[in-house]
Amino acid sequence: MPLPPLQSGASPTATAAAEPRLQWLFLDLNSYFASVEQQLRPELRNRPIAVVPVKAETTCAIAASYEAKAYGVRTGTQVAEARRLCPGIVFVEARHEAYVDYHKRIVEAVEQCVPVAAVCSIDEMACRLLGREQPLRHALDLAREVKGSIRRRVGETLRCSVGLAPNRYLSKVASDMDKPDGLVALTPDILDTALRRLVPRDLPGVGARMEKRLHEAGIHTMDELLALDRDGMRRAWGSVNGEKLWHWLRGEDFHDAELEHNKSISQSHVLPPELRSVEGAYAVAHKLLHKAAMRLRTARLWTTHVSLTLKFAVPKSEAHRKHYSGIPQLGWAQGTTVIECQDNQTLVEALRKLWELRPTGPAHQKPFFVGVWLGNLVPDHLHTLSLFSSLETEARRTSLTTTIDRVNLKYGLDTLAPASMLLAKAAAPTRIAFTNIPDLF
Repeated sequence: MPLPPLQSGASPTATAAAEPRLQWLFLDLNSYFASVEQQLRPELRNRPIAVVPVKAETTCAIAASYEAKAYGVRTGTQVAEARRLCPGIVFVEARHEAYVDYHKRIVEAVEQCVPVAAVCSIDEMACRLLGREQPLRHALDLAREVKGSIRRRVGETLRCSVGLAPNRYLSKVASDMDKPDGLVALTPDILDTALRRLVPRDLPGVGARMEKRLHEAGIHTMDELLALDRDGMRRAWGSVNGEKLWHWLRGEDFHDAELEHNKSISQSHVLPPELRSVEGAYAVAHKLLHKAAMRLRTARLWTTHVSLTLKFAVPKSEAHRKHYSGIPQLGWAQGTTVIECQDNQTLVEALRKLWELRPTGPAHQKPFFVGVWLGNLVPDHLHTLSLFSSLETEARRTSLTTTIDRVNLKYGLDTLAPASMLLAKAAAPTRIAFTNIPDLF
């Protein structure tokens, strides 16, 4: 964004006071996994590469360099399709420990310039601007300083897009508006015009389902969305989040404790061939639940809902759809409510009940995918003791799981584990997803 010239005779302090002010800086690392690989392996720089979870033709890219993106390769593109789109592409197996290490180094580099207020994911973080950091010119200079600090202290291939805005939500929107290596400031004076150039799907939180919901409400453009009043936005969203979005899109900044924690935690895994059996799937489900529960406790959250998802390999004639790996599948999912909890014992009891409800017919004997989901999460400060369990019982269960977590964090996630998941100890290794907070692992 071009800066206006200083007025003749105006002091820098007076000019800063007259400038638009920004409260948030949001940093989004570009093609993060692929950029780390290019930093670690100079021979991969300026070449199209895709990071994959395993070296197999049936898997898909979890990240692509910008050189690969130029050919149409994206996150989720299958290996075979990526080869067709980009014959010279190089596939690199993911090294999650390296990505976590670089993440920590990047946080340190950013904090040489400005404190990090929130780590949103392994490749995103937000910084609150205070006092003299807020005037437009100073905020832009600070953003450039952050970019330079990452390049100097972490690596020259690590590029990021930075967004500046009056609130954290809009700073995320701004960071998505110019990639790669962009810098966009959504100041109050240009906010309305800038937002009307977008489409609703550009907004964080508007995925395929929400887009469909908006279309059903007759909303297809940003003009139509911005024309809604607070009640209309709430009705369109079907929740109070619509009303919050109404305020955010108008540049208002407010603290909402309800938004400061995850609303769900999930773990899933495509089973290796040797575990594509009922017994193998059950063991992996236990391991995934074990990991999800550990994340739950580390984040100091409590859950009241557990879901289990299974996908079964079937002949093409019987399949409802194809998995992204190309396997014809039948899917099944079931959920159950539990008392507000975070301990393994309660969650495993729920898993056992769900497992007994799974389909057992001839078409459901070859599971190849397992997923568990913990939902309706409540932070510690809002947790209430169940009417059906004593304080002593809850304390005893919490003490046991906390001890297990400490041992596993120190010596490895499989050091202490229930016998039911022994078959799966080598399966479902820890992966760092873009929405995970790396310190949990």
